[in-house]
Order: sequence, then structure tokens, then C-alpha cells
Amino acid sequence: MLSQADVYVGDAGDFLLVNRFAQRTGWLHGIMSAVADQGLIAFVVLIAVGWWLARRANDLPRMAAVAWTGLGTLVAVGINQPIVSAVHEARPYTTIPHILVLVSRSSDYGFPSDHATMAGAVATGLLFVNKRLGIVAWVAALVLAFARVYVAAHYPHDVAAGLALGAVVVLIGRLVAQPLLTAVARRVAATRLRPVVTAEPAAPAAV
Repeated sequence: MLSQADVYVGDAGDFLLVNRFAQRTGWLHGIMSAVADQGLIAFVVLIAVGWWLARRANDLPRMAAVAWTGLGTLVAVGINQPIVSAVHEARPYTTIPHILVLVSRSSDYGFPSDHATMAGAVATGLLFVNKRLGIVAWVAALVLAFARVYVAAHYPHDVAAGLALGAVVVLIGRLVAQPLLTAVARRVAATRLRPVVTAEPAAPAAV
């Protein structure tokens, strides 16, 4: 378990650099607060875009990758929660006095960041759907992670660990999930739900 002294010495310096930057950029407060609070909505939209691209390409393995992106994100958050409880790390505004706080204060713990875990998982999963979309998602993930530090909700290591955890869970889980979900997608394509997984019309039945 990390002691608060360890956190302060190891990461407070980087956090304070970001916090001082936040104090000097009042014009950014509204934008960064919105990103920190509502930014995960963008990742839902990115998954939807991934589904649309995979469906338009009539690519069932890509469709399976979209499905695992969503499921893997839920798995990553499920793994993250026990870690958060075990590490028991207080938020910056609880540990460091006289800092700028742009987020509603929470009594829960901060390491690793749930927001960053979800963002890292989605961004990594989308790399296997469409590389350009995955890169866009990773840029969005880094912006969200920075925003969580900017508003004083997290230390930098909280968001770095979250991004890494989300990415690792999706990468490892994909080894098992991808073939299974591809098989499911093929089964779905043979039913009335075919339009959900592919835009390609079904072959006409043999007469």
C-alpha cells in the first residue's frame, strides 16, 4: 500500500506543475472540466464509429474486435476496482493544501483512475478495428487523462496506471475473446440479425 508521504514525494511535483499551469490558464477551465467530467461520452461515440466502419467493410473479425472493445472495457474496470480499494490512495485535494480544484470532491480513492482505465481500454481495442480510429482514440485518451490531472482529480501516476491497465487487459483478453466473438458474429450473420454485423446482403437461398 502506498503511503501518502510516498505519493507526495514521488508524484506531487509533477502534479503541482500541472496545477500551476491550470492556475495560469483560466480560459481552459471550462473546456478541461467538461472533458474530465463528460469525456467518456466521446469513447462511446468512437465505439459506435468502429461498429459502423466494421459493418460497412463487411468484416466479421473487425466486428468481433468492436464487441471486445466494449466488453474488454467492462472487464478492465472490474479488475481496476479491487486495485483501487487495495491501494487506498487519497485524491490530491485531500493530501495537498492550497491547490486549484475544478472537480467535485469525492470520498473514493484515486489509483488507478477509472476514467483512464476505460479510455485506455477503448483506445487499444479500436486499434484492431481501424488503425486511424485507434490513433484518434488514443489522442482522446491522453487528453482525458491530462484533464483528470488538470482538474485535480488525480495524480499523474493514477492516469498513467489506468491507461496501462486498460490497454493490457484488452490486449491479453483479446487472445481468447477474438476467436470466440468472431464465431458469434458469424452465427449472428446467419440469422435475421445479420444487418447488425454486416451491411452485405445475405446470399439468396438455393432453389
